[in-house]
Amino acid sequence: MSKVFTFLKGMAMGAADVVPGVSGGTVAFVTGIYDTLLESIRRINPGLITVIKQQGVKGAFNHINGTFLILLLSGILTSIFTLAQVITWMLVTHPIPLWSFFFGLIIVSVMHMFKQIEQWQVTRFISVAAGIFFAYGITVLHPLNMEPTHLNMMLAGSIAICAMILPGISGSFILLLLGMYGPILAAAKSFDIVTLALFASGCLIGLLSFSHLLSWLLRNYRDITLTFLTGLMIGTLNKIWPWKEVLTWRTNSSGEQVPLLEQNLSPFAFEQATGNHPLIIYALAAGILGFTTVWALEKFAAKTA
Repeated sequence: MSKVFTFLKGMAMGAADVVPGVSGGTVAFVTGIYDTLLESIRRINPGLITVIKQQGVKGAFNHINGTFLILLLSGILTSIFTLAQVITWMLVTHPIPLWSFFFGLIIVSVMHMFKQIEQWQVTRFISVAAGIFFAYGITVLHPLNMEPTHLNMMLAGSIAICAMILPGISGSFILLLLGMYGPILAAAKSFDIVTLALFASGCLIGLLSFSHLLSWLLRNYRDITLTFLTGLMIGTLNKIWPWKEVLTWRTNSSGEQVPLLEQNLSPFAFEQATGNHPLIIYALAAGILGFTTVWALEKFAAKTA
């Protein structure tokens, strides 16, 4: 049964990673598998060759917690391939309830992260502020317009995967900033094997290198690292605020008009500025659903730990 749960946690991570502004790392942390994930990835290094010589392939597979990684990756990929079209459709047709759901999810995730801090000191508050400042700065950056070349696909993967395993920083949003979100999502929907393989190879390179640094930080400076990561989550709330007005548009690589610059509005100002209904009741319901989803995941993780 634990294997099924690991797969389902992977699906939850994949669903979060599809949405720009939401991180699969947040889900991994809330579901209690974050440290296990980082440690498993960290063990994939040149030293694994020695393990293979001494213990064989099976011993090396157990050393890196291979079953866990395969189940988690299978869940992530299953979610990405099955939910990519649904998420894309909702971002276009029902953006307010969708963003409200993830806004509620982030709020309760921040509360969950703060519970993990063992000692609150001045350095912890400074770390939170630094995380907020850094993440907010990223959310207000202007998107680039990288061409979807083979090299850029790999580069985008190596950068985005670092964000995907950080609670708070969304790999999808990093892809948006790089101008590569559309091409990657289109490749996932059309099963473009070449593009996905290039992107995956970049992800592998970034993941194996960055996981060592993050794992070391959590082992040696856990509270400061956690408060910084929590600050990242708070800072990205600006990006996923449900009520926005598009100021300027850009044409993506598919020839479609997509938002370039947006500004956050109150629900009431949103109706005046856009002429669209703010859907406050639906937004509140979706936010509460996001809140209770994380609360349920937290309780579920505690029981299956």
